[in-house]
Amino acid sequence: MEESGAQAFIQSLIDAVNKISSIGEYGKMNKKDCIHLTRRLKLLVPLFEEVRDMKQPLAAEALICFEALASVLKDAKHLLQDCHDGSRLYLVELVQCQLKRAKEMVNVQDCHLYEDRMMTLANEVEMDKHHALLEQLAEDLELKTMSDLKQESQALQNTIMEKGGTADDSLELISCVLRKLEKVVASDSLEADTPYLEMARLTIGPSADKSSPPLIPDDFRCPISLELMKDPVIVATGQTYERVCIQKWLDAGHRTCPKTQQILPHSVLTPNYVLRSLIAQWCEANDLELPKKIGCSHGGKSSGACIENPGLSVGERSTVEILVQKLRTGQLDIQRAAAGELRLLAKRSIENRRCIAEAGAIPLLVGLLSTRDPRTQEHAVTALLNLSINDNNKGQIVLAGAIDPIVEILKSGSMEARENAAATLFSLSVVDENKVTIGASGAIAFLVDLLRDGTLRGKKDAATALFNLSIYQGNKPRAVRAGVVPELINLLLDRSTGMIDEALAILAILATHQEGRVAIGQAEAIPVLVDLIKSGSPRNKENAAAVLLALINNDHAHLATTCQLHAIEPLTELAHTGTPRARRKANALLDYLIEQ
Repeated sequence: MEESGAQAFIQSLIDAVNKISSIGEYGKMNKKDCIHLTRRLKLLVPLFEEVRDMKQPLAAEALICFEALASVLKDAKHLLQDCHDGSRLYLVELVQCQLKRAKEMVNVQDCHLYEDRMMTLANEVEMDKHHALLEQLAEDLELKTMSDLKQESQALQNTIMEKGGTADDSLELISCVLRKLEKVVASDSLEADTPYLEMARLTIGPSADKSSPPLIPDDFRCPISLELMKDPVIVATGQTYERVCIQKWLDAGHRTCPKTQQILPHSVLTPNYVLRSLIAQWCEANDLELPKKIGCSHGGKSSGACIENPGLSVGERSTVEILVQKLRTGQLDIQRAAAGELRLLAKRSIENRRCIAEAGAIPLLVGLLSTRDPRTQEHAVTALLNLSINDNNKGQIVLAGAIDPIVEILKSGSMEARENAAATLFSLSVVDENKVTIGASGAIAFLVDLLRDGTLRGKKDAATALFNLSIYQGNKPRAVRAGVVPELINLLLDRSTGMIDEALAILAILATHQEGRVAIGQAEAIPVLVDLIKSGSPRNKENAAAVLLALINNDHAHLATTCQLHAIEPLTELAHTGTPRARRKANALLDYLIEQ
């Protein structure tokens, strides 16, 4: 191997260790061992760097040894990635297999976990007989919310697909215990994941609690229709949708994932059997029938409706009208309770959102945004957020004068209210003309404040709103002058937030404006961008390359910095293996760097 080739090979080993180091947090079951392994691998970096910088070529015997190390690093990365985002229950199964070979090398806690699971599966008695055991298992595996279970379900489904789509005996057992865990944590996870649960206890009359339908977990709703899924399927990005709804989206010619906006490399829909089983268990636990499969095609073509919607009954419409009347009373405690009920109803279905708007609730809810009572304010802004999901309601909300009071809540409301205010502004900004109105309202500066000081959920709500608003050219300088660029760079540096995708997407939009390019250059972003081109996800690499190219096109002085950071090798790789857009950006950057 030539000297330059050997150096590139050794550099690839360094990059491999860096990628392993950036994988992120591990579950507590494997955390100690994963950190220990990562630390040992990082100790190899100084050796690799010294070999890379040697003047004399590598001996053939040494090269063979380093090639063996490359194989070890690849296996280690695969193992650690599985420990990071793989099925936790399946990892316990693998631990048991290892126990048979080397018991003394396995954590005793892991052994107990496996024994607990087997005991749970072996018992055919009622759930309450081993409820405590399942609760402990959920605690140990950190599967305590519906969100945790959804991730575990997705990871298990991925494992099944890797094995050819067929679950063997061990995977069937794991699916069984996952269903049992779902029954145990369902109520707790609803409370943890859904900020609206408290309002579910508000009643119109003495029997409302008994007659109200159960709140559907968000993870069981299709992101497109927001209805309970009956035939969940997984697309290429890993997101799950109701089959008929995503099929309609694809039949319309779309080639992106509706939720992530990533380009779909293929349109294959994989049944999410585990999630479907969880939904069936939830329906059974709540005495509900799983929604019947309604055909959404005629002659092989998708029809316009994904979900059959019979509309509200007379009693349900009467309930909405009563709640709207309560909003008009002028008595704060009654208004607060009514706004909370409408918040819940608007969250549940398309028909509810239409009916509530037709009953005249929107102007009344907008009026409550200016109340001094924080809880009433939270209910009002969240009800408007849920109503705004219906495109026909967006215009009514804006015409009712909602934007200014929503911005005021974003500025000085409670944290929950600020988060939902940011989400509402995002929803309204889907309409292009609203981007202009919201941008002129002063909202962007307060969104930047939330991006800096909010909870993780608040940061994500703020980032989503800022991204959508910045699509309008006039809002880009507003975001820059509000100080968004340094906050985005901080998110790129702090990988624990998991917001690299969001931060890079906003930077890529801002980089299309002169003020944005200048601000990004002044924030010394180039080292971070080059690092992401080396070790980021495909989407990260694409956006990082786009931002870097915009900077260099704007100011050739950035070329020298880019060269000093050894960007040619990762850009060369990206030019061969990246997405089509990434390859174009990488080739353009290489043209600049080679001429340098």
